[in-house]
Amino acid sequence: MSLYRPLALVAAAALLGGCATIPQPLQGNYTAISSAAAQQGGAGGTQVRWGGEIIKTEPGPQQTCFYILARPLDSQARPELGRSGGDQGRFVACHSGFYDPEVFSRGRELTVTGTIHGTVTQKVGDYDYPYPRVEANVVYLWPKRPVYVNTPYPPGFYDPFWGPGWGPWGGYGYGYPYYWNRPRVIVVRPAPPPPPPSGK
Repeated sequence: MSLYRPLALVAAAALLGGCATIPQPLQGNYTAISSAAAQQGGAGGTQVRWGGEIIKTEPGPQQTCFYILARPLDSQARPELGRSGGDQGRFVACHSGFYDPEVFSRGRELTVTGTIHGTVTQKVGDYDYPYPRVEANVVYLWPKRPVYVNTPYPPGFYDPFWGPGWGPWGGYGYGYPYYWNRPRVIVVRPAPPPPPPSGK
């Protein structure tokens, strides 16, 4: 048996294991229609999987409605990070029960599945905006993404002698210059008292 076959099987398993999967509640086959296209009407009864950023959450007596700025979905059915929703439009998704607006807050990422039921007109500024309405059967709130500090180097440990300004090409050489990279400390001492006047 060739040595390459087991290696190929291991590589294939690793590749499949690393592939992104759609969370089980969001799985299924849905019509590829955008919320912007659904504004034109004629899409009633269509099963969709849409997502985006929450604009506002409005609980009612029987259900909660989420007004969402639509975004394309990635391979996990999560709204794509940094993608504008301008070409995707907006939509409203309603689900029975109470959802706390402090949890389902503005800017959080949400993916829903459900059926299109006409449009609901709401003011956006002075404009009457027709939101396609989705009667949602699944409302999936994504966890907040981790926040990374914007630094010139990726996170991790680095040798203190590595980086700009170090080594023979940085002008500082190697060794003790590590201490030059520390914050500068200035110590201010009070002036000594003047000497007593000499007697005559």
